Amino acid sequence: MASPQHATVMAHLRGLAGTEGNPADINAARRRVQGYADANPLCRAVPAGVEVRRLDLAGLQCEWLLAPGADPNRRLLYIHGGGWSSGDLESHRGLSARLSIASGASVLAVHYRLIPEHPFPAGLDDCVHAYRWLRDNGPNGPAAAQAMFIAGDSAGGNLTLATLLACKERNIPLPNGAMPLSPATDFAASGASWKTRAAVDPIIPANPEAIRMSGHFYTQGRADPLHPLVSPLYGDLSGLPPLLIQVGDAEVLLDDSVMFADKARAAGVDVTLEVWPEMPHVWQAFCGFLPEADQAVERLGQFVRKH
Repeated sequence: MASPQHATVMAHLRGLAGTEGNPADINAARRRVQGYADANPLCRAVPAGVEVRRLDLAGLQCEWLLAPGADPNRRLLYIHGGGWSSGDLESHRGLSARLSIASGASVLAVHYRLIPEHPFPAGLDDCVHAYRWLRDNGPNGPAAAQAMFIAGDSAGGNLTLATLLACKERNIPLPNGAMPLSPATDFAASGASWKTRAAVDPIIPANPEAIRMSGHFYTQGRADPLHPLVSPLYGDLSGLPPLLIQVGDAEVLLDDSVMFADKARAAGVDVTLEVWPEMPHVWQAFCGFLPEADQAVERLGQFVRKH
């Protein structure tokens, strides 16, 4: 049974519903992400003792989240969600900070370029650039990482998987593991959960055509929306590092995770798929308020420590 706080979160998310139906309505999308954070000030709040350190990588805005005792050589790149068009370092600061606490890793959050101002592959290129930089630089200066991880939610989960595939293509060493949270993997919207979870998803309209439109809006003619670096489900998944995928059972994007996990396992990848009962899209963003979010973040930390 879900916690009492779950009802509060679901009610708030229902109040934000409907703003994803038109991907071209950037202002609405950005208000929606703002609403996620407004629902719980802890989404932005940094727990006591966690250091926040801004970093400018030649115009690419990032920030370090460093929990007390965080290992400078164990590093995690965090890629925020927001439909590729919104979200920033502040909107996901609380989650990034708690990941550093849970994992003992030094977390670098990246604010990649957003659409429509910067269509694909701009945002992906930023994520790859940040990952490459992070391999050779820690919070204390230049130093090779001893362990590397990537995590991200929703659109950031998509970019987490796309970054793995891009690094594989470019012969860049892959991380020790990756943790996509409620990732969007399929701009064809082929999953059955678009129908089976239509009545329970509190935030994403059960309209497969909307996600197909989003694919064209994301690429703006620069790539097929089913290109593997846009829709990772269609990539060659062999050789990817261990994955921990978390997804809620109350989201229409459920099968984006299920189908990706099945295909990755068939390709020989070590995949742990966690389907959390009754949880909505990116419930982890409510860590500090929603107990299930805190539990999920702790699971992410355990995965990092294991690998």
